[in-house]
Amino acid sequence: MQALLKDGAKQMGIELAPEQTLKLLQYLELIIKWNKTYNLSAIRDQQQGIKKHLLDSLSITPYIKSGALLDVGSGAGLPGIVISIMQPELAVSVLDTVGKKCRFMQFAKTQLKLKNLTVINQRVEDYQPEQCFKQITSRAFASIDKTIELTQHLLCDDGRYLLMKGLNFEQEGLTKDVKIHKLSVPNVSDNRFLLEIKKNKIRKTK
Repeated sequence: MQALLKDGAKQMGIELAPEQTLKLLQYLELIIKWNKTYNLSAIRDQQQGIKKHLLDSLSITPYIKSGALLDVGSGAGLPGIVISIMQPELAVSVLDTVGKKCRFMQFAKTQLKLKNLTVINQRVEDYQPEQCFKQITSRAFASIDKTIELTQHLLCDDGRYLLMKGLNFEQEGLTKDVKIHKLSVPNVSDNRFLLEIKKNKIRKTK
């Protein structure tokens, strides 16, 4: 499994340090273990988990910059916890409304000793942090318009969205000035895209 993860990451131009490889695989083991009771994810097989969870989340890490990051609708912590493992100097917050998912993420934080991770169990529209976030990520949260509508109050004026989407994202209604990155995830046939949207460029198309 280590080889599958490391080789997949390498194909995306990402070199994993031994500690990162270990933590990522430990994290996946925690998901699979908790899945038996809490139904965190539809994926219960380790090999599929590496491809569809770890490599998929790793694919956006080259686009992560400095500045506090919020992952909304984080679920089991994807991609937020993966980003936290990859960038231990970056302040990463993961938010979900479902208590059991937040309990899992808090457990993962403790087990993996992720000091840069904050777990928030709250509705995103009700969340009022003291400071804004420079970047907001989401993987399976809501449509583009809905995500922006619910989270604009959380993003700094010079911040940006990094939204992970499948092939049908064009049907969701795009804002202007969206930078579209085609993601190539090894061993995953699904079409994957990352939409980069700067807050100061958000103007709805008619």
